[in-house]
Amino acid sequence: MSVQGSLFAAFFRIGIFGFGGGPSMIPLVHQEVVKRHDWMDDDAFADVLAIGNTLPGPIATKMAGYIGYRVGGTFGAINAVVATTIPVIVAMIALLGLYGRYGDQRWVQGMGMGVVPVVMVMMAQLTFDFLQKSRAGLGVIATLILGGVAGGLIYGLGVHPGLVIGALLIAALLRPEKPRPVAQGERAR
Repeated sequence: MSVQGSLFAAFFRIGIFGFGGGPSMIPLVHQEVVKRHDWMDDDAFADVLAIGNTLPGPIATKMAGYIGYRVGGTFGAINAVVATTIPVIVAMIALLGLYGRYGDQRWVQGMGMGVVPVVMVMMAQLTFDFLQKSRAGLGVIATLILGGVAGGLIYGLGVHPGLVIGALLIAALLRPEKPRPVAQGERAR
């Protein structure tokens, strides 16, 4: 399958199975982009997710646009965004029609509630993966401190997550770079 075909198929699957909105689509995007197609590694995915969360708009289309562009250029970006949104548009029209007609039925209400535990497990797995990655890169103490401070700012003080992520990105850019140790046999510059 061509790159464009693979992009469309991957993001179409994400659009079809991403019940619950953007947050529930993130693990699906990770599965397709990192694990299935190897279009980027976990570090790059975490960066895309962090930057995507700072920008306005739905996370699923922002990620589709960037990843599509990275993999297939401008047409890849358009392709991935269209593939993500077509299933959502069709499903919304169909489900709103069904809900308008049968919304008071228990089986319709049960369908919505049945998806919630699945999305919860998917989000927990993604959280665990990011915790492991953060622990490996920053260490346990820094991960717990940054996680605690971020949680306190976002949930305790109501600071927008985009501002917290933006502040961390700026702090990382302003942080002085540690000198690289000189390997044996290599001359210092």
